[in-house]
Amino acid sequence: MSYAELVCRSHFSFLHGASHPEELVATAARLGLSALALTDRDGLYGVVKAHLAAKEHGVKLLLGAELTLEDGPPVVVYAKDAGGYSNLCRLVSHGRMTHPKGEAGLPWRKVAEHASGLLALLPGPAPLAAVAPLAEAFPGSFHVGLSRSLSAGDAAREARAEALARALGVPLVVHNDVHTHHRDRQPLQDVLTSIRHGVTVDQAGTRLFPNAERTLKSPTDMARLFADRPEALARTVELASRCEATLDALHYRFPEEDLPQGRTADEHLRVLTEAGLRTRYPEGVPPAVTKQIDHELRLIAALDFAGYFLSLWDIVMFARGRGILCQGRGSAANSAVCYALGITAIDPVRMGLLFERFLSMERKEPPDIDVDFEHERREEVLQYVYEKHGRRHAGMVCEVICYRGRLALREAGKALGLSLDQVDRLSRVASSHGFQVTPDVLQEAGLSPTDGRVLRTLSVAKELEGVPRHLSIHVGGFVMTREPLVDLVPVENAAMPGRTVIQWEKDDINAVGLLKVDLLALGMLTALSRCFALIHKHYGRELSLATVPPEDPKVYDMLCEADTVGVFQIESRAQMNMLPRLRPREFYDLVVQIALIRPGPIVGNMVHPYLRRRHGQEPATYPSEEVRGILQKTLGVPLFQEQAMRLAMVAAGFSAGEADGLRRALSHKQAEARILPYRGRFVEGCEAKGYTRKQAEEWFDHFRGFAHYGFPESHSASFALIAYASSWLKCHYPAAFTAALLNSQPMGFYAPHTLVADVQRHGVEVRPVDVRRSGWDCTLEDGAIRLGLRMVRGLSESAGRAVETARRGDYASVGDLARRARIPRHELTRLALSGALASLCGARRQALWEIQALGPLDADDLFFGMPMDGTAVELPPMGVQERVVADYDTVGLSLEKHPLELLRPMLKRMGAVTAEGLKRVSAGRRVKVGGMMICRQMPPTAKGICFISLEDETGIANLVVPSEVYARCRQEIHGALFLVGEGMLERSGKVTNVKTRSVVSVRQ
Repeated sequence: MSYAELVCRSHFSFLHGASHPEELVATAARLGLSALALTDRDGLYGVVKAHLAAKEHGVKLLLGAELTLEDGPPVVVYAKDAGGYSNLCRLVSHGRMTHPKGEAGLPWRKVAEHASGLLALLPGPAPLAAVAPLAEAFPGSFHVGLSRSLSAGDAAREARAEALARALGVPLVVHNDVHTHHRDRQPLQDVLTSIRHGVTVDQAGTRLFPNAERTLKSPTDMARLFADRPEALARTVELASRCEATLDALHYRFPEEDLPQGRTADEHLRVLTEAGLRTRYPEGVPPAVTKQIDHELRLIAALDFAGYFLSLWDIVMFARGRGILCQGRGSAANSAVCYALGITAIDPVRMGLLFERFLSMERKEPPDIDVDFEHERREEVLQYVYEKHGRRHAGMVCEVICYRGRLALREAGKALGLSLDQVDRLSRVASSHGFQVTPDVLQEAGLSPTDGRVLRTLSVAKELEGVPRHLSIHVGGFVMTREPLVDLVPVENAAMPGRTVIQWEKDDINAVGLLKVDLLALGMLTALSRCFALIHKHYGRELSLATVPPEDPKVYDMLCEADTVGVFQIESRAQMNMLPRLRPREFYDLVVQIALIRPGPIVGNMVHPYLRRRHGQEPATYPSEEVRGILQKTLGVPLFQEQAMRLAMVAAGFSAGEADGLRRALSHKQAEARILPYRGRFVEGCEAKGYTRKQAEEWFDHFRGFAHYGFPESHSASFALIAYASSWLKCHYPAAFTAALLNSQPMGFYAPHTLVADVQRHGVEVRPVDVRRSGWDCTLEDGAIRLGLRMVRGLSESAGRAVETARRGDYASVGDLARRARIPRHELTRLALSGALASLCGARRQALWEIQALGPLDADDLFFGMPMDGTAVELPPMGVQERVVADYDTVGLSLEKHPLELLRPMLKRMGAVTAEGLKRVSAGRRVKVGGMMICRQMPPTAKGICFISLEDETGIANLVVPSEVYARCRQEIHGALFLVGEGMLERSGKVTNVKTRSVVSVRQ
């Protein structure tokens, strides 16, 4: 007996199905189904995952979807061929694009217009009048579905379905209305239904399925269930046999509408590349570069990717024409063509980067090019792409947001009837313990370890982990096509105005050969652009990323002191600890520095061997000259993915394609498991080439570290360029650099109060927000930083800019400011509390009094801002503590005093030294240090150790909190802003940490 399941919903029906597409396909294969149709609601979100699983398991997959009709019942349609698949995508797109995000609907006439190449199935009975017009649109291709859920009403539904099929003259076809791949998923299905309706499982009533019958069943089970209707069962296989559409048939082509007349895409790319080479190498193109360019252009032509490079070049040229700072990174930096076109800034030939990391004839996969733009101006670039190619030919890649961690626990708990208080307590303790919740932990949270609802919540939450919740937008992935995009993949509206997204995420489009460009946002580029503008305005010096003076010894001196607050990529506590140990003196040292502090090198035990060899504590040895050529610049330690690929080819005899397969396995989410099949091949290959087994296993163990995230060398080099530029600006123009950072928030590692405290320690004066002197942005005054109105929390940008533009010289009073800038009372109050009105009326309380004495501040009032009460009062000024609290509440920092100065008497009584005072404490001595917590980290590679940075009036102190101390002091660490850590002072060169034995909160 054969059977094909024709109606099947997965997790990608969003809260309507309880199984992943891969689970459904694998189960269909195990049960022996002849075919499976994935028919999610108004979407093809999971079809690529199902397609890949179907190829792996040898199951025929039908491409289909259930369409919501505005004037009829839902109908399932299947693609018979490539034309039918395009019509399916167009119907899904139209249904989604004509409705707000999350909704869909089609008139039946629209379905009829696109019926060519499609089969249709009505899943259940419906009124004849509502179905007849639709059935006429599918002559010989319309079916009425019949399912038996072994529940009340089955017989009545079956009778109606049979009568409808007879009246329409169409065949009956059975299905099982599948929502799960296994009966065990029914509890999760119930929870998903309850979440969808916003009720508990106990309250859901008839909205839940009465049993677990809507699951995949074997042909034998279905034959038994429909023993009286063998012909309807056989039609499932017949219908499936008519559907030959497959994603393997997708043919993607990149846009080429801007080609000069008579020139092909490959010819135009060569012309642009050669022009770029003349700019990059004004004294002549080196022969090695010419050879590499020819190799790359031949490969690009063979793979038909020229249009991809041309489109990206066009986008970069647009950005530069608008003065938008941008730079390519990632594996694209391995390409000499990208360098010549100005997409990337790294010379891959000079750096010896591996092009096959970027593009390979063997794997024939789309190249992956990431370009970073100023984060505040990226939208201009995105809208340019939409305008140039049109919504029918361009769309952003989606990102599927899934239930994770706390959210999974909270939603499961609410659905299963836990109180909000219980849900909060359970989610807190579960997340703090990595969801390994023991009875003791539950009791600590005030929850009973024998409470069935609590235990069910934990069980269901584990199943809910990773279940798709809704669709969002990928950070920057864009797909552009020559043919209409909706012929390849459905498109729908995004929540953000002006954005449309395709229904596939990045892994999906890579799997089916669609090319995307990643147009990403980077806050540091915004800061650099603003800094260059400030330097030009106040110092008359024209700078850009390309003209920042290279290899400045003063910059490297600063880096060796770990003076990197605000610097791109090397400002974290871990990076600061590494800088004095690595002691960078040239650009490539920065490339290594950025790559070292990643989970991959740490787990792969690459950090300490590299440092020992760098400082001459052990020799860097190479088993052959070929290996020396690969590893010499990293002292024999394979730090980068490109080196892993080269070693695999040179030392183990891998082909370029096999080496890239290893690289992709290392980059996968399940890398630990995926690289194991390569171990034997690698070790045996190394032995065959004369290397020892011990050496081969040591190399492979290094590779395993990349499974925990490691950088390609090209990516690290691209980031190192920005890191060096930001370091140079901090070193030579600290005031402009800090002002630019403040104007680019939110971004970076540190809050504004830490950035300001750091620049003050460098001798730069910082002046407060003042309505008579501040613009919206922070700027420079005679070498000092003047804080801008943007720093005042609760002040809108429109109000701040109105204060700036309406000033026209000066303001005479608070009322004058209110009238001319048309500032409402609540925003005037924020200005008063921040001290920004001090130059108009003195103390903050006096300013508040004057604001209250003003007349109506309604926009259309005739007496707007007129003083209505001239009573003068003597108000007591705020104390210093009140002012500091008000500063942090309104501006996020205080220029008067650091909070720790106010707490210093108490800290002295506790025996705590300052961050500066730690420098005078001998290593190995017990010490206490206190401060305001500005950073708390628990990296997954740290084995439960917590790293805390405390800021005081003198600097930043670092605590290392062992796992057992963290467990004991967790409440203080997570619940207090001011902490004192006590422990042993550790010093390695200039790196100082306190390894704590206790952490306590500081409360007045």
